[in-house]
Amino acid sequence: MAEAHHKQPLRPWQIRERCFNVRRRGLDPVEIRAFLHRVADELTAAQTALVAVQEENVRIKNALRAWQSAQSAHHRYR
Repeated sequence: MAEAHHKQPLRPWQIRERCFNVRRRGLDPVEIRAFLHRVADELTAAQTALVAVQEENVRIKNALRAWQSAQSAHHRYR
C-alpha cells in the first residue's frame, strides 16, 4: 500500500474489502473478516454522528450570530 493512502481517512468500505496474505499458521480469515465488518460498522456510525454534530454546530453558530445581531440592533435603537 502506498504511503499516501495512510494519510487519507479510512472509509468503511476500505475496511470491509481489506484482504491479507494467508500464511501457513495464520489467523482464522472468517474471524478476521467478521471483525473488520464490525470495525467498519462502528466507523460508519462514528462518521454519521460526526456529520450530525458538525451540522448542529453550524446551526447553533448561525442562531448565535442571528441572536447577536438582533441584540446589537436592539441596543443601537434604544
